[in-house]
Amino acid sequence: MLLEFSEIQGQIKNLCEERANLLKNVRQLEAANIKAKASEVPEGAYQLTQIADVEKQELEDGSQDDEIYFVDTQDCFPKLMTQVEQMAECVIERRKKLPDPAEKEKGVNLWSLIKDNVGKDLTRVCLPVYFNEPISSLQKCFEELEYSYLLDQAYHHGKEGNSLQRILNVAAFAVSGYASSEGRHCKPFNPLLGETYEADYPEKGVRFFSEKVSHHPTLIACHSEGKGWKFWGDSNIRTKFWGRSIQLDPVGVLTLEFDDGEVFQWSKVTTNIYNLVFGKVYCDHHGMMHIRGSRQYSCQLKFKEQSFLDRNPRLVHGFVEDVSHKKHATLFGKWDDSMYYINEVVANVKPKHMSGANLLWKRSMPPANLTRYNLTSFAITMNELTPGLQEKLPPTDSRLRPDQRHLENGEYDMANAEKLRLETRQRMSKKLQENGWKPRWFQNDSESDTYRYVGGYWEKREERSWDDCPNIFGEVNQDINDSTNRP
Repeated sequence: MLLEFSEIQGQIKNLCEERANLLKNVRQLEAANIKAKASEVPEGAYQLTQIADVEKQELEDGSQDDEIYFVDTQDCFPKLMTQVEQMAECVIERRKKLPDPAEKEKGVNLWSLIKDNVGKDLTRVCLPVYFNEPISSLQKCFEELEYSYLLDQAYHHGKEGNSLQRILNVAAFAVSGYASSEGRHCKPFNPLLGETYEADYPEKGVRFFSEKVSHHPTLIACHSEGKGWKFWGDSNIRTKFWGRSIQLDPVGVLTLEFDDGEVFQWSKVTTNIYNLVFGKVYCDHHGMMHIRGSRQYSCQLKFKEQSFLDRNPRLVHGFVEDVSHKKHATLFGKWDDSMYYINEVVANVKPKHMSGANLLWKRSMPPANLTRYNLTSFAITMNELTPGLQEKLPPTDSRLRPDQRHLENGEYDMANAEKLRLETRQRMSKKLQENGWKPRWFQNDSESDTYRYVGGYWEKREERSWDDCPNIFGEVNQDINDSTNRP
């Protein structure tokens, strides 16, 4: 765009030079005919003189100190939109439901799984695809940005000098990421090492990228950009399976940085999933969340742990405080519904405080076409392959993972088979990496010997047999001696 406007500016400059030359010629004609009487001046020359006067007046009105100034192209053309503003103008039709299942879902023997895996880390347990939902953990990270408009509002509040309102919106955003967990009883797919996910949502003004960077421990790194802000973090979840429940302890820091330099950081709280065997399955989040700001304000939020006798579960309560630990506002609400704030410090929020409370965030309505996965309307769109998208994605993208795609289509037998195949391949790859990478052997065309380049010099290969090189299945071939150029 800058190159195009530079060309336009050059064209305008040439036009101005031509105009100046024309004015110079007109003035010469005017000087030649200035002695003529007005009655004797021909009509054409009189009109030319009038034109010259007009051109002279226009040029003098637009010049200072006998210099020619050019008008800025930004004043002559419609206002240019930034990339994020152009993204917001795009309208993309997203899908409203998942494909209809091709097969009838089969059950699974829960008791055998419980007996074999009690107390184990679930990231190291191969569970059947029945326990998965058709999105990966990489896409689950992007689901945290469903209510990214809160960050857009926080950016504008800070730009206007309202730092208190900014931290309130950031706190509401930190809570809103838990709303999608309501009714979600299945686990996302554990990504393969090197698996990625890219998302470009112009209607939200958000771009996102995530990648699995470590297998054990499982580490996921993500980065996102929006309207005046950047959001990134790394995630590692330590899981424990206790027979009737699963405990998820997140490890990692989330960072939010606005374009004006203000930074906020926080970590997620503990999650428990209960009643895996008997009763209705439900999840709960509990613990303290500290949102640390780099300037004036920070925030502390307490997610109250649910008890059997609790009539009002899923409560979140906290305060905004400055660097001197003086409290300025109170936040309260439910992580699965909404968040409010009041500009006073209240230890125990009661119904009377609701009349003066200000709404920060409200959960979106669930989709009309619910499945057993209970995906939100936003989550339903994340694994969609829109027309022309597949050609732009790298082969490592989660949307191209076959077992996840089979599960979304309701092809459960194929999903199970693909999941087992990919996990087996990953274990084989890990074993090869643990043994270390070795350079390939090359054979000299003029000699029968083979060499490899190691540590800055060429190493000659001695004869060896296949029993020195067990394959990835742990088998050893005892009878075949190798005299070729491969180890």
